[in-house]
Amino acid sequence: MKLSRPARRASLVVHVVAAASWLGLTLGLLALGITAATTGAAATVEASVRAMKLFADWLLLPVAFLTLVSGLVLSLGTPWGLARHRWVYIKFWVTLATTTATVFALRPGVNSAVAAVAAGGPLPDAGDVLFGPIVSLSAYVFMTVISILKPWGLTRRGRRLRAASARTPVGTTGPARQTA
Repeated sequence: MKLSRPARRASLVVHVVAAASWLGLTLGLLALGITAATTGAAATVEASVRAMKLFADWLLLPVAFLTLVSGLVLSLGTPWGLARHRWVYIKFWVTLATTTATVFALRPGVNSAVAAVAAGGPLPDAGDVLFGPIVSLSAYVFMTVISILKPWGLTRRGRRLRAASARTPVGTTGPARQTA
């Protein structure tokens, strides 16, 4: 299935805006995590981790899923394909991994920090509020770089599809048939 030009452009805009939002939210989470980990004021720690929880619960997952889905739509609806180019394939798996990590690592870490601080205790482990945003930010910067540079060329499947399309004569829809 190939997207029409307006649909492709709309999907691209949605994908870029969602990815930029995910990157921005992660930078915000990192700033709040650094604030919580380095301040000595209990009120500032509590405000920082509560703000992190708000971002993680209400914004991060919808933006992550929107990035994942719009990326899938683009890859499946354009000549780039999902498994034709290594950079697209790697971006898909890194996006899936960071979305999963957001659900099962980042959010639980923030939630445990909020629970400890709300109970009147100190921040139990700075890693709970720093590790997730640092890993996520690294992944998003990596994905941005490979989106721009498009390194590594075609996958084995991509090379096979390109070779098959090169053998297809103009005006036919399937692979060229050799007749004896």
